[in-house]
Amino acid sequence: MAAPLSLLLIVAVTIRAALYRSSLAELIAERVEVVSPITAWKRVIEGLALLDLGVSPYSGDVFHETPLIIYLFHFLVDYAEITFILADVITAVALYMAVKDFNKQVFRKQKFALEADRYPADCLELIRSPTEMFYIPLKVAMFYLLNPFTILSCVAKSTCGLNNAVLALFVLTTIKGNVLLSAIFLCLATYQSMYPLTLCAPAMLYLMQHQYIPVNPRRASFWWFVVQYLFMYVGSLFVIVCLSFFLLGSWDYLPSVYGFILSVPDLTPNIGLFWYFFAEMFEHFRLFFLCVFQINVFFYTIPLCIKLKDHPVFLMFMQLAVISIFKSYPTVGDTALYLAFLPVWSHLHRFLRNIFLVSCVLLACSALFPVLWHLWIYAGSANSNFYYAITLLFNVAQILLVSDYFYAFLRREHHLTAGLYLKKKDGSEATLVLK
Repeated sequence: MAAPLSLLLIVAVTIRAALYRSSLAELIAERVEVVSPITAWKRVIEGLALLDLGVSPYSGDVFHETPLIIYLFHFLVDYAEITFILADVITAVALYMAVKDFNKQVFRKQKFALEADRYPADCLELIRSPTEMFYIPLKVAMFYLLNPFTILSCVAKSTCGLNNAVLALFVLTTIKGNVLLSAIFLCLATYQSMYPLTLCAPAMLYLMQHQYIPVNPRRASFWWFVVQYLFMYVGSLFVIVCLSFFLLGSWDYLPSVYGFILSVPDLTPNIGLFWYFFAEMFEHFRLFFLCVFQINVFFYTIPLCIKLKDHPVFLMFMQLAVISIFKSYPTVGDTALYLAFLPVWSHLHRFLRNIFLVSCVLLACSALFPVLWHLWIYAGSANSNFYYAITLLFNVAQILLVSDYFYAFLRREHHLTAGLYLKKKDGSEATLVLK
């Protein structure tokens, strides 16, 4: 498998290097679907210019990335292209290794369940074969590296690529069972954009299962592990926050980074749900609806944890999707990360209901984004309603996609317990309804 992965990496790096040298690079870097007020490279350059002049990069209203990012590029600005390509390579390799290890664990559990005769006889066709699972890690790496969303994000030098690398390393270290590194990488991801805080729950659930700790709040071992993980997570976050203060010499970055994410003052159009709504919002309603919109990312964590407590990796996938849909300044790079996990759930395809329709809608929206932007901004024959309509449709399609996979996953799990062909008491065929 090393040879196909190496070939894939060479192809992916070549595509990115060629685009960096093309005239498209500047055009892509300006696309509002690809960069946001937080992740835009030109804003990083502005912050570096202020830093070189001895002025705090947060003194204006331009730079909103974290201090570690600006000090990283203070040394690597001449190698920015290599840095972003390397970030994509790290993300793909980390996802490859994580999925490979996860598949081994799935196959092992499946083998034990078959030996214990836990599956009904009529659902053996749902069992995953080693041949089917063999190429899934490579498909995941391919889905990430060759996804146009990922390529555009890399060519635009969006710092979203660095966030994805940190999240991929978090997924890898969690699946490997390394508690300390999992907490550190989750802390780095939270430090970057705050929303990955919701991934704390699936990480703890997975690590508890990995260490054979019962997921039972009545057990002392459960709370002891929660305290340990949170201590490492909060401790790492405290160290990074203090390091940022030491580098910058002030706390100016807190309102400029996290206050900016939460209060959404910049209403530059993007592929998210916030900008149009708050542009039309009366000021005295703003705080209320800001809380309503922001709570969406965190609201689904508890019910999803209750429903998927035995399946933390699928829960992690769901949470990544929720973050990319409901965060205040999303880009296509955020979408690319959770889309890379779709090959892991390829065995759910027989239960998906709307996959063809949703795929067509996502492709159509991706093509129409630049068209409607041109009609609005340059041709003047459209207005913001047109662009927000396609943005809304894109997000609805994502929600339908994630909901469809959620339904398919729960249905397969039910069939593995109750059998594939359900019968009523009178012997007629039953219909499964999930509520």
